[in-house]
Amino acid sequence: MGAQTLLFLDFLADRQLVPGAVVFGFGDGDPERLPASLADAGCAALLGEFPSYIRPDEASRLPPGAVAALRGAGVQLLPADAVYTPADSDTLTLPARAKWVGGNWYLAPPAKPAGSHATSHATSQATSRALALELLRVVAADADIRDVEDIFRHDPGLSYHLLRIVNSVGMGANRKISSLSQAILVLGRQQLKRWLSLMLFAAGKEDRRSAMLLARAAVRAHGMERLARAAGLDKAWQELAFMGGMFSLLGTLFGRPLREVLAPLQLSDPLADALLHQENDLGRLLHALGLAESGDATGLRVALDDLGIALAEFNATTAESHLWALRFAGGGQDSRDV
Repeated sequence: MGAQTLLFLDFLADRQLVPGAVVFGFGDGDPERLPASLADAGCAALLGEFPSYIRPDEASRLPPGAVAALRGAGVQLLPADAVYTPADSDTLTLPARAKWVGGNWYLAPPAKPAGSHATSHATSQATSRALALELLRVVAADADIRDVEDIFRHDPGLSYHLLRIVNSVGMGANRKISSLSQAILVLGRQQLKRWLSLMLFAAGKEDRRSAMLLARAAVRAHGMERLARAAGLDKAWQELAFMGGMFSLLGTLFGRPLREVLAPLQLSDPLADALLHQENDLGRLLHALGLAESGDATGLRVALDDLGIALAEFNATTAESHLWALRFAGGGQDSRDV
């Protein structure tokens, strides 16, 4: 039996710039085992819920039988003219035939506002994110619930996001949550920190990168937590891993050095060391996910071996994390497992 193949996944945004599909890539291994690798990784839900593709150049290096088997499993060939790949969010003028937006355009710095109307939107967006960052700092410092609620009241958008999240994911059991104090109590501080980190990316609809950045951050957070568990780290470290994955893109979100954005949060030394220097187990996990995002199969295998994580576990985490992120950032409601 040939070697199991590493699975790589990337998002495609739809014409509304919301993640709506995935593109499969495959590392070294036995190409004839690709369908088995998808099944072993638990890709059935992902393939069943969202359009899934393989690029023509990826398909060209596979045996015809493997491509046919992938198509039978639900992975379709991606037409070249169906995807537009911009350089950044300033070049998002889609051709009429393009169904999807590909590439890493959303990792470029935020677009510069033009004109007074755009400047006003950008200011509002920055204010929402600044308040969300302040909320994270206050919650992490164990402030009184009334102080937390007071900050929420400064931004109706953040309050709306919190109530929507609590009611959409079933946190309130059989009752509708209609007040900030109820929502904060139902979530609890640990869950509140998680949702606030997600809301940092969701705040400010004027930033066209928001949905895709949220999806990428969600994959990192979910993946970091699951891989920390696979590496044998305890519950406290798993929680730090989730926050580390989410915080790792804050510099990109704000268009500022990560160290500068993180400074007000007064993070614990292990989390700060992981984010800023890729030190300790969390830093190694973050490095491994970076290798996966760049499609570096050789480097990723070495990193996983160093962490004591089986390749099959990584593949399963990859599929699960992308499905979770699509359901959440793509507008789905099934984010109960946060």
